[in-house]
Amino acid sequence: MRVLRSILRVVFVVLLLGAIGIGGYYAYSFYSFTSKIQQPGTATSLPEWTGKERVNILLMGVDKRENEESTRSDSILVASIDPETKKAQLFSILRDSWVEIPGYRKSRINTAYEVGGPELMAQTVENLTGLPIQYYVTTDFKGFEKVVDALGGVDLYVEKDMEYYLYEENGYYDIILKKGQQHLDGRKALQYARFRHDKMGDFSRTERQRKLLKALAEQATKSTSIWRIPSVLEAVSPYVTTNMSSSDMLRLANLTYKLDVTHLQTEQIPPANILREKTVNGAQVIDPRPERTQEYIRELLENPLQNQTDETGADEKKAMKGSTN
Repeated sequence: MRVLRSILRVVFVVLLLGAIGIGGYYAYSFYSFTSKIQQPGTATSLPEWTGKERVNILLMGVDKRENEESTRSDSILVASIDPETKKAQLFSILRDSWVEIPGYRKSRINTAYEVGGPELMAQTVENLTGLPIQYYVTTDFKGFEKVVDALGGVDLYVEKDMEYYLYEENGYYDIILKKGQQHLDGRKALQYARFRHDKMGDFSRTERQRKLLKALAEQATKSTSIWRIPSVLEAVSPYVTTNMSSSDMLRLANLTYKLDVTHLQTEQIPPANILREKTVNGAQVIDPRPERTQEYIRELLENPLQNQTDETGADEKKAMKGSTN
């Protein structure tokens, strides 16, 4: 059976949104990380983000295995930031969404990365969500593990026993977690984010990914983590690809410094009350109904927090109902 792909997380969002509370020391570290640009002035100053339009950043986790010719993006998220209100949303896109891929054909959305790389994926996500994607960031398994370990791990409540074996790479892809409050290192956090072997599959997995992301972002702001930021940046840099310039990174760091990550709004795309499940060529996929999904996103951004999903399990309940509509 083909290996079930997984999450490869939101390393950049953790760094970007985790900038809150880190202050001048973070700014200095970020400046060193993003290369030599214009005279920075002082170590505690960052260039201002002067744009008024919403900023949308596509975050992709890719799983490139040895001896494989192709790579798909199996974690797809959009971080959307309003520079004027200083509010942000994080959308996780179900990878089985059946969409038009520009210049290709209809397929699962994660196929866009395989046939056209991050640029085609960005265009495909734009068409689905209606959000203009200005930037993209790509990372892999190792990048995710490295950033979690560099932060000293993450405290998280694991809601159920999770067990799955692939018997590959000396057990690297096996998932073994016990229910309860846990302190997860990078490898265990990756297992939590990858697990999809329950009745709700990718629905519950994307909910767990959002939960983990928020925990990581909060972990990054703890006083005990401030001094870990340089090692986080150093650890993750070999595993991240982006179309952002160094100056864009610095300006976005300054923008996200002003956000409150504890109130980061997270949503599944397509939302459970809109999507429909269907079968194409014998395979089960998701019809995201793009027009209705785009309308939902527009309303949500105009009235943030009014329609936010309950992260305690409402996604699963809605998904079961939505799939029968």
